[in-house]
Amino acid sequence: MHNRAKQTADEYRQLGGRRLAAFDDNKASTRAWDKDTPEAERFWQTKIAPLPEKERAEVQSFLPSIIDETDEPHGKH
Repeated sequence: MHNRAKQTADEYRQLGGRRLAAFDDNKASTRAWDKDTPEAERFWQTKIAPLPEKERAEVQSFLPSIIDETDEPHGKH
């Protein structure tokens, strides 16, 4: 799943995805202050949102973190 999760997160970002990863009490979620492109939003809703919670959290771990000011995904630390 690890490689697939990274590929999914990378594809979402390449489509213009702007969501940022947030981890509170070991629970993964996302925050979005900027809107996704229509393509990225559609990708999120059809490919990521329907995933089981554990798999969705794995994908989210490869998004940039809200606490990280660089563009380095959380899963790379």
